[in-house]
Amino acid sequence: MMRRSRIVLYAVAWLIGLFWVLPFLGVFVSSIRPYSEVVDGWWRLDHFTLTLDAFIQAFNHPTAPLGPALLNSVSIAVPATILTIVFASLAAYAFARFKFRLKSTLFFVVILIMAMPGQSIIIPLFAYMRDLGLVDTRLGLILVHTAWGIPWAVLFLRNFFLSVPLDLEESARVYGASDLKIFTRIVLPIALPAIVSIAVLQFVWVWNDFLFALILLTSPDKKVVTQTIPLLKGRFDIPWSLLSAASVLSMIVPLLIFVFLQKYYVKGVLAGAIKG
Repeated sequence: MMRRSRIVLYAVAWLIGLFWVLPFLGVFVSSIRPYSEVVDGWWRLDHFTLTLDAFIQAFNHPTAPLGPALLNSVSIAVPATILTIVFASLAAYAFARFKFRLKSTLFFVVILIMAMPGQSIIIPLFAYMRDLGLVDTRLGLILVHTAWGIPWAVLFLRNFFLSVPLDLEESARVYGASDLKIFTRIVLPIALPAIVSIAVLQFVWVWNDFLFALILLTSPDKKVVTQTIPLLKGRFDIPWSLLSAASVLSMIVPLLIFVFLQKYYVKGVLAGAIKG
């Protein structure tokens, strides 16, 4: 009976996985075939011509090249991820271990900010960034992504820090270790899986962002991947092979990051959800 239930469970899991992968399979197949073969449906296999022309055209497009856009996305996503981890880890450790006035109120504000949709503050955000002279600058977009990523990272890391045994920190204090040394030498190494999880999620979120980039970046040489892909669409027709190739190229970086850090990512997500 248990074996039959397990077989049914595996069958359902494979079926769900198939439906999940099917859209990506369609995009990938469309990217490696000529436009004439996919215009009537990528699933039609009457003729199958393997070609990488769409990738080359997308990477070196005359008006919207994807190569510089990929570099722009990396130059924004990496610093925004690092800054988020640094500030969120410090704040999360303070919320988890220290007692100070208005602690509960400040943490409630963090949760409130995390629940706020980005669309609700886009107009005052643009005005504020314009007054600071940060519109159409990479620094401005990095700061926005950092500020927007800190609240949920604080919540995630706080839950992880609460699961770290206090005995480890108390033992270090007995030998004269300061709070900063305890944090950097003991807590952070233990929290590596959670930090990696934060890094993966934050990087992918920044990489896939379209709204903030659309509002704050206007120069063609500063556009990121999510801004560049829609520009590949023609006025009178849609080059599906070109758009599919550009979409696959945009997936490569976050996909590689997830593959290489999957072990730490899974551990961190599970540990960060243990204690609230």
